[in-house]
Amino acid sequence: MENEEDVTLIEKALDGDDDAFAHLFQRYYSFLYKYLLKLTLDEEVSSDLAQETMIKCYTRLSSYQGEAKFSTWMISIASRMYMDLLRKQKRERKWLDQVKQTLSRQLSWQADTKGMEWSDVFADFNQLDADVRVPILLHHYYGFTYGEIGKMIGIREGTVKSRVHNGIKQIRKEWDDEAK
Repeated sequence: MENEEDVTLIEKALDGDDDAFAHLFQRYYSFLYKYLLKLTLDEEVSSDLAQETMIKCYTRLSSYQGEAKFSTWMISIASRMYMDLLRKQKRERKWLDQVKQTLSRQLSWQADTKGMEWSDVFADFNQLDADVRVPILLHHYYGFTYGEIGKMIGIREGTVKSRVHNGIKQIRKEWDDEAK
């Protein structure tokens, strides 16, 4: 059950005392943030979700029934917000993949209509993540060295090499899978 100080703060907050809710916020923010950090493994996302959760707690405080601890109610809100974020990210990734496929088909069609040769390699290349595509394009198409690419995009030369290597390896795997 809820401790008496929390009950008092909640009652005052429900009566319009914003300072009372500020005390609740201060009391539980660290707990909430640490919980979200364990879920997300991302400080920025955890901070954003914690703030959004506390706003939702503030705006929905009248729906708090007192059947569980305030912290339990708050964590349940945070958990649902985290799950909503995951679903949103999944939808966005799916949408981006569809956009990439559509653009790749459009470019292929435009190349065909203009009599340009369009390689299936480029379609596979476009399916790679941007952090892999950029180094491959800069190295193999534009001829920049790994060191130059690293300086351009702000990563170490070894990271550039591994991204180029792994990206080409992924494209080759796609070709092998298609050949079977």
